[in-house]
Amino acid sequence: MLSNLNRVEMGEGVVEVEAGHARLCLMGASSRRYSDAQLDDTRGLARRHYRWRPPLRLSVRARFSHGVGDLRGTAGFGFWNVPFGPGQARLPALPRAIWFFIGSPPHDVPLALDVAGSGWKASCLDAGRAAALVWAPAAPFALLAMRSKPLYRRLWPRIQRALGISEAEVGVDTREWHRYVVEWGADGALFLVDGQTILHAPASPRGPLGFVAWIDNQFAIASPRGRFGWGLVDINQAQWLEMAGLAIDRAPAA
Repeated sequence: MLSNLNRVEMGEGVVEVEAGHARLCLMGASSRRYSDAQLDDTRGLARRHYRWRPPLRLSVRARFSHGVGDLRGTAGFGFWNVPFGPGQARLPALPRAIWFFIGSPPHDVPLALDVAGSGWKASCLDAGRAAALVWAPAAPFALLAMRSKPLYRRLWPRIQRALGISEAEVGVDTREWHRYVVEWGADGALFLVDGQTILHAPASPRGPLGFVAWIDNQFAIASPRGRFGWGLVDINQAQWLEMAGLAIDRAPAA
């Protein structure tokens, strides 16, 4: 399957694919220019024509060149709706995603209560759900209220449920090979690492979504308590994401 995906190389990004094995590599990077090594199946398609809907099962073996504390930028693999991004001409959209995602400081997007905003995580969200849109008129007031820690802890769980957010930290050595699995159902999802369930999400994003695997030099800041930002980081040495045995099955595992 890897050989059938679109290859994206921006800046210092390099994509190597051979015999069911892929390496997405950044040969260093500068904060003055966006760099990305990526495989996807969304290039040139309208969002409504993306390929993947639940129920399905994604399985892949993967490892990184560095540990969580040393990898720079963001990286990961899974499904999303490409809501925005560098070099994208289409209109932005509310984000929907179900994936394994790593972000290094200063990246800070704490979507789930009591789960860090950076690090190696299993994650899903659907900001376009009807329940989420109910909160839209109150968003400015909610952001002001959540600058108070007690109010944040009271309000955010309700908003988190409305956005279909579930996250869990992945407590493995990213430099070692591991088998990562996403079982995406219409009414929930399971994330497994080496056969062990690390997250049971009670809600899951709607399809259609597109597959993506990437490593880049960007960071984002989006705190429920009102901190927002985006930028690029310098990377002084090569770093990579390596994958093998990627499979996406239309039916979930038994």
